[in-house]
Amino acid sequence: MNQKKENEFLTNYHLENFDRPSVAADIVAFTIKNKETDDYRKLSKKELSVLMIKRNEYPFKDYWALPGGFARKDETLEDTAIRELNEEAGVSDIALMQLQTFSDIRRDPRGWIISCAYLALAEEEQFHITAGSDAAAAEWFQIKYDLIQEKSEEIMQGKCKVKRFELQLMHSDIKLEANIDIKTYFTAKKQRTEYEITNIQGIAFDHAKIIGFAMEYLRENLNGSKLAFELLPKYFTLTDLQQVYEAILDEELLPANFRRKISDFVIETDEITKGAGHRPSKLFKRNIEQFN
Repeated sequence: MNQKKENEFLTNYHLENFDRPSVAADIVAFTIKNKETDDYRKLSKKELSVLMIKRNEYPFKDYWALPGGFARKDETLEDTAIRELNEEAGVSDIALMQLQTFSDIRRDPRGWIISCAYLALAEEEQFHITAGSDAAAAEWFQIKYDLIQEKSEEIMQGKCKVKRFELQLMHSDIKLEANIDIKTYFTAKKQRTEYEITNIQGIAFDHAKIIGFAMEYLRENLNGSKLAFELLPKYFTLTDLQQVYEAILDEELLPANFRRKISDFVIETDEITKGAGHRPSKLFKRNIEQFN
């Protein structure tokens, strides 16, 4: 490489001559909340919840959005996600996983803004929720994500499969909704997938799409991964682990089959549950060797 010519090129290169988008990071923070039962002898039910921020500024004032914000000049997008999650959820030691870049031209009415979405999974106790300066509130919303329609359409040189999901986010008497169409196009040479939001109520920007993408990722990658364990304490019962799977998949699993499938991923300890109203259970921990 000719260093002199390289330096000369860079000296005369003007980045401001090109259109540039603003760049943001948005975080899909999931946790598992226990829904207590009236009978102390029965186990509490586990529900998957997502952190949402009530916007205090336009656009979408009073709508609910994922925590996030614009990248600053001196930070990476991961730095941005960590900073925003710390400011709005009070955590700084949670591993973040990059999900997807969302760059639809009209995704933000303020202009050309690209968002890089991150996934954060942790126990509820690790979060210390507080609304930031530009937010009116911050709350956990129970999430339901159900397939309500599936069809196949013929297109030129192939076909398109459409899955319609109903997304519902619920907190106290607040209910947020959206329908998300996942369209997968098949042709002789390629396959591509698009997400389309319809019938949206109360959710800002394209964040319903981002949440739908995160749910698809969780469900598709749950088996054989450490994702479910991120939502549990260090020691847990096999029933706890099964309930996390059921909360994410939104289906009941047969205990015998489930325990056989996850047997390689857990290690039995000498500890048992204490102070519970039901019969003490053995405690397990994740088998770290399986995830290296």
